[in-house]
Amino acid sequence: MTGTELTHGTEWWRTAVIYQIYPRSFADANGDGMGDLAGISARLPQLKDLGIDAIWLSPFYTSPQRDAGYDVSDYCDVDPLFGTLDDFEVLQRTAHDLGIRVIVDIVPNHSSSAHGWFQAALAAGPGSDERARYTFRDGKGQNGELPPNNWESVFGGLAWTRTTDSDGTPGQWYLHLFDSSQPDFDWDSEWVREQFRAVLRFWLDRGVDGFRVDVAHGMIKAPGLPDYTPPAEGGSMGGAPASALEPGITAETPLTAPYWAQDGVHEIYRDWHKVLAAYPGDRVLAAEAWVDPLSQMAKWVRPDEMHQAFNFAYLETPWNAARLKAVIDESLEAFGNVGAPSTWVLSNHDVVRHASRLALTGENLQGHGIGPKTVGLPDTALGLRRAKAASALMLSLPGSSYLYQGEELGLPEAVDLPDHAREDPTWFRTNGERYGRDGCRVPIPWEAASESFGFSTGAKSWLPQPAEWAGLARDQQDGVAGSTLELYKHALTLRREHSLASGTVEWIDGFGPEVAAYRNGDVTVVANTGAASVQLPAGDVLLSSEELVGRTLPGDATAWLRSVEA
Repeated sequence: MTGTELTHGTEWWRTAVIYQIYPRSFADANGDGMGDLAGISARLPQLKDLGIDAIWLSPFYTSPQRDAGYDVSDYCDVDPLFGTLDDFEVLQRTAHDLGIRVIVDIVPNHSSSAHGWFQAALAAGPGSDERARYTFRDGKGQNGELPPNNWESVFGGLAWTRTTDSDGTPGQWYLHLFDSSQPDFDWDSEWVREQFRAVLRFWLDRGVDGFRVDVAHGMIKAPGLPDYTPPAEGGSMGGAPASALEPGITAETPLTAPYWAQDGVHEIYRDWHKVLAAYPGDRVLAAEAWVDPLSQMAKWVRPDEMHQAFNFAYLETPWNAARLKAVIDESLEAFGNVGAPSTWVLSNHDVVRHASRLALTGENLQGHGIGPKTVGLPDTALGLRRAKAASALMLSLPGSSYLYQGEELGLPEAVDLPDHAREDPTWFRTNGERYGRDGCRVPIPWEAASESFGFSTGAKSWLPQPAEWAGLARDQQDGVAGSTLELYKHALTLRREHSLASGTVEWIDGFGPEVAAYRNGDVTVVANTGAASVQLPAGDVLLSSEELVGRTLPGDATAWLRSVEA
């Protein structure tokens, strides 16, 4: 398939497998130890060989890199770390020629404090039009010495920083739900809304196939910015389950922090939907929205809003048959009720890789990370075994699936990073109490015998790679029966051949409480989350995440079979 053969009007996103590329850590073409756009272009044929339909690029925009590019100082240019706009054009053309669509990140909740818009707001002073573009407020206390409210940053510490006026006296405070270098916009400003319409059009004019929207449940804050203390069990990005809430609150009563999931965000996405609809083809909006329950999150993908929303409830579900069946049913019902596909995901750049997370014995909230002192560190072999089984289950489900770079190699979380190498703001803002996300962002290995395992043309990588990753490098797995890479390639081929992404789930009983089994078209899927082996039903075995003994599926394994009934 060439770029001119990418079909339009097909709603391709409903069934697509989309591969997340974290540009810093994918491939480095110039040898400086930092991944770049040219490196991505050079490796795209290997993604074509994997069998994915689209790539999603995490931010590559101009940025001081205080939060790995999620602190944007120019939304319409490429940071020199990653290359140039010409490099982006080459990347996109190469991808389209290979039949791979390109989705780019957009970060609308906040900018970098280095952005010209914020610098103009600081210079203009209180009451100005420029300040109205961001969330500035006067402080409390006799002299405004206290923050406007008690909100805490996702990265730890206060969500407010006080400014200094031109005469050197303390001034107003500005809101930053993340790092202090990431001031929040005020989306009540029509000026802000128009600027982001222009940003969307800038990239749509260059042919991108859609946008992944960072913090898509943020942007709008409750009137008056009231004090709020989240439950201790809640996730830092919202979406706490009902069990973490006060007695009497049911699963149908979502937790609504005054800075998450406010109704006003839907007006923004209806507006953006119209912007995308003005362009030919099916351009997609994908939401990063940490919202519970799923029936609430489904509001983000109503027909006139976004097209996809990451299914974080599925990502956070443990390797347990009953829990998996429940979240799959809930997902298909919630998204189906609004005419949207469920979008399945197991790993990304913000959470512990599932090859480690699924074997954790302790609790780990998303974004907190794991490190050498974490209690209940995962068993590496068990984690990989469960990861392969979980991936095989996920790729058999109807809807769209997201893969995170390196999961097709079975990469675990990099636990033993030295403290001096860490870069995540969470590590610094919590004085080392939370490890943060560096462990899932370590550059991936391509060739075992090359310097930096083929990630870079030089010897270094911006985060150190574990020595044991040599055995997980792509060239050590390509064409090797039983490898994680070959499992993914085979699963993606069968997924297309059997139209699993557009199928249905029909549960099959009789395997015991630790097995989730179902039919999807002419394929029967059996996922064994327990330790004991189970007998497989009749039918030719199409795929198995672990080697079978006759017709016996071992524990922590998933198999696909051709259904006898089909």
